[in-house]
Amino acid sequence: MRLGQNFLADPNLLDAIVRDSGAGEDDCVLEVGAGEGALTVRLAAACRQVHVIELDRGLEPVLAEVIALENVNLIWGDAVRADLAGLDPPPTAMVANLPYAVATPVIMRTIFELPSIRSWTVMVQREIADRLRAEPGSRTYGGPSVLAQLAGEVRLVRRVSRTVFRPPPRVDSAVISISRSGPGPDEKSRTVVRAAFSHRRKALPRSIDLAIPGSLEPARQALSELGLDPGIRAEALSPEQFAALSAAIELPSPE
Repeated sequence: MRLGQNFLADPNLLDAIVRDSGAGEDDCVLEVGAGEGALTVRLAAACRQVHVIELDRGLEPVLAEVIALENVNLIWGDAVRADLAGLDPPPTAMVANLPYAVATPVIMRTIFELPSIRSWTVMVQREIADRLRAEPGSRTYGGPSVLAQLAGEVRLVRRVSRTVFRPPPRVDSAVISISRSGPGPDEKSRTVVRAAFSHRRKALPRSIDLAIPGSLEPARQALSELGLDPGIRAEALSPEQFAALSAAIELPSPE
């Protein structure tokens, strides 16, 4: 194991993830975290093209079979910083056993920067799965929940025991799917959502104002226009209400 990676060792589960994704011969798939290439090889057999991003150059000898495949584009680098917009052809799906440390930022990046992706089927830490599909008012509901759900339907596909990994991690995992229903949140919506949850114990207008000074009254006014209590907290708003709030609020211009 290198860079703290936990390799998925169950061939039946690997096959199931490919089936769950529904990816086929017309798809170009993005995978983040090649590991030992077990999922990559299966995706290459099922799909037209696979872009796979792997950080650990120490895995190069292990990935020799993957590197040799004609329809696999192996990119060495950090998926948090990689040039996703430069992927050619653009990916239509993302299928991956995501490195836990970067799972949320990678999912968010692909939602925002790759409108060509129609679906995600990804293995993540169970806590992240719960957070992304959390409902308003729940303890785990937050900015990532809102932003993911504004892009599409987030669904739990299967729970995964830590025993199917080598070596076993200290947490359980889950496979989730996201089916895109629209372009996802624009930059203003992302700014509003992140500011709203930046001080989640405070009323939403105060939280936004602390992150974006000068937005207290605009936030209160926008909530009132939407028929919402100006003293409401961020976790009480649904993703759809956040989209409406973002459209209604007039944020101060940056100096």
